[in-house]
Amino acid sequence: MQISELVSQQQFRPLLKADADLIPLGRLQSYLAPLIARRRTPKIIKQYSEIGGGSPIRKWSEYQCEEMCKLLDKLNPETAPHKPYVAFRYAAPLTEEMYSRLLKDGFGNGKGGRAVAFTQYPQYSCSTTGSSLNELWKWRNRLEGGRANGNADPGSIQWSVIDRWPTHPGLVEAFARNIEDQLKTYPEDKRSGVVLLFSAHSLPMSVVNRGDPYPAEVAATVHAVMQRLNFSNPYRLCWQSQVGPKAWLGAQTSDTVQEYVKRGQTDIILVPIAFTSDHIETLYELDLEVMEEANHPGVKRAESLNGNPVFIEALADIAQQHLQKGERCSLQMTLRCQGCKSERCLEQKKFFAGEKAARLVA
Repeated sequence: MQISELVSQQQFRPLLKADADLIPLGRLQSYLAPLIARRRTPKIIKQYSEIGGGSPIRKWSEYQCEEMCKLLDKLNPETAPHKPYVAFRYAAPLTEEMYSRLLKDGFGNGKGGRAVAFTQYPQYSCSTTGSSLNELWKWRNRLEGGRANGNADPGSIQWSVIDRWPTHPGLVEAFARNIEDQLKTYPEDKRSGVVLLFSAHSLPMSVVNRGDPYPAEVAATVHAVMQRLNFSNPYRLCWQSQVGPKAWLGAQTSDTVQEYVKRGQTDIILVPIAFTSDHIETLYELDLEVMEEANHPGVKRAESLNGNPVFIEALADIAQQHLQKGERCSLQMTLRCQGCKSERCLEQKKFFAGEKAARLVA
């Protein structure tokens, strides 16, 4: 499961209007969403044109999924063959398209079968994984009949969820190796002074204050990577992609880089720590906006995970562990955010967690 990216106002307006998980606008959601779409879309289309006309996120997502399944067939032959499906939140293949393919391929509709919703956001947020699971739960209800509950109907697809994996050793190793590769491009006597600037997509403070676990889980990934690197370099975590006038989680990545360069700290490696592949936030925001504004050869970026074989092996290992444990989701997913008022979120969690864990989310 991935968010994907929007490339037209026709996509942007209705989806933003409908998805208060991604950008919560309160009672004004239906009014403000079209206005934001009209203002944002031309800018986004221009950004796509500057990175070659489109995002590689679908290419990488499909590659990662297919390669993971090949490894998983060898690691876990008792559940093979493993069939890859990709579901995007805001672009083809959409969640409903993926679900229709599952049914067409012989799953559900009285035939049963098992499916694992494997989020490609290592760190859980209600605005990303939560939104994707809400959408999956909605289409499960519509396409397999009846209102979903903790006990799925006989013959329907049996779902489980890999909902987060922020400190998996393989993920940490893949990030660390990409950082080490970029550090080697600096003179040896300067390497220990290079600042590692970890960058993740920001969240509105209203979401953070509601109790969203994302900031803590991103920080956990950063700490695990630095631990693997033996804390060899100074580092900071910052946040990118803030939109609109409301307060968002900071400090901002662009501001941080500019401030360090002004102070004379010009050797910086940007590390996209919450993304599993290149897309507009790496190729445009980091490469073209942040690095070009810094205007210094010492400001560089670590490679994204993309087709990194260590990362693919990590995905297969995560999936294998999940299948062998037989768990429906993590214990963390059974717990609602402290300030959550969403009935949809509650019902979705009850469905994926099952009756035994439902008491934790009431």
